[in-house]
Amino acid sequence: MQTVLGATGQIAIELTRELGRTFTQDIRLVSRNPHKINAFDSLVSANLLDASQTAKAVEGSSIVYFTAGLPPDTQLWEIQFPVMLKNALDAARASKAKFVYFDNTYMYPQDDRVLTEDAPFEPVGRKGQVRAKMASMVLQEMQRGDIPVVIGRAPEFYGPDKTQSITNSLVIDKIKAGKPPRIPVRDDTLRTLIWTPDASRSLAVLGNSPDTYGQTWHLPCDDDRLTYKQFVALASEIAGIQASYKVLGKWTLTAVGLISKQVRELHELLPRYEHHNLFDSSKYKQRFPDFKLTTYREGLTDLLGTRSSR
Repeated sequence: MQTVLGATGQIAIELTRELGRTFTQDIRLVSRNPHKINAFDSLVSANLLDASQTAKAVEGSSIVYFTAGLPPDTQLWEIQFPVMLKNALDAARASKAKFVYFDNTYMYPQDDRVLTEDAPFEPVGRKGQVRAKMASMVLQEMQRGDIPVVIGRAPEFYGPDKTQSITNSLVIDKIKAGKPPRIPVRDDTLRTLIWTPDASRSLAVLGNSPDTYGQTWHLPCDDDRLTYKQFVALASEIAGIQASYKVLGKWTLTAVGLISKQVRELHELLPRYEHHNLFDSSKYKQRFPDFKLTTYREGLTDLLGTRSSR
């Protein structure tokens, strides 16, 4: 049985679809209020902050995927995320299950260097420190060697449905609503974005490939990186509009953050938009050369229109 912890987010939903489509029909979905993605899914309601509930939810699993998320609230992250992860690791170890950890890049340096799986942890801000602590917990479990552990790490998302990201909220959602996009900090730095269904599909592949365990993998992204200026131009072409955009400078975002908690919670991420984001996923592509990536043109066509040829 393959169990997905934190089963209601976009990554978990697409992961569950891929597991059912390609790997198994013995799937358990765990969250406070889980719902079926496939007709054959089994559901377990559990609070991952409760060790006993988590252990019971994981019992009997062969593979456990940790895809749990929290709202962008720094204090909530500091208090809850490490506890949730510890409970999940303890439960997987007790059940002798493989553990697949879905990670992000908050702990990485926010500068122009190429980010490979060997990039150091140099977190900027409290959320980055939380994610560095969590990644270190998983690496320690990997080194312990009691159970097989693998990390799949993704850069910023863009994608359909429940996908939450700055690119979705400030660019794609604005264009959908007929409003001018807003670009954080600069429009001329290269961005590496991952299409959320690709992130989920590639995570499922990692979990079901025995030779991937004991390692960190950057999940595969389109290497034809775009600046936000180019991204908006492509999105406008696909949507059949002429979208003008506005760059929101750091001072503007800082000022807005004084009255908006949502913007304030994103403030520590702003340095990453001052620099090229060069997330390298060549290791994954070399191991899985047949994995079909979604290009930016294909992804934006899916979201915005049909003018583009695939």
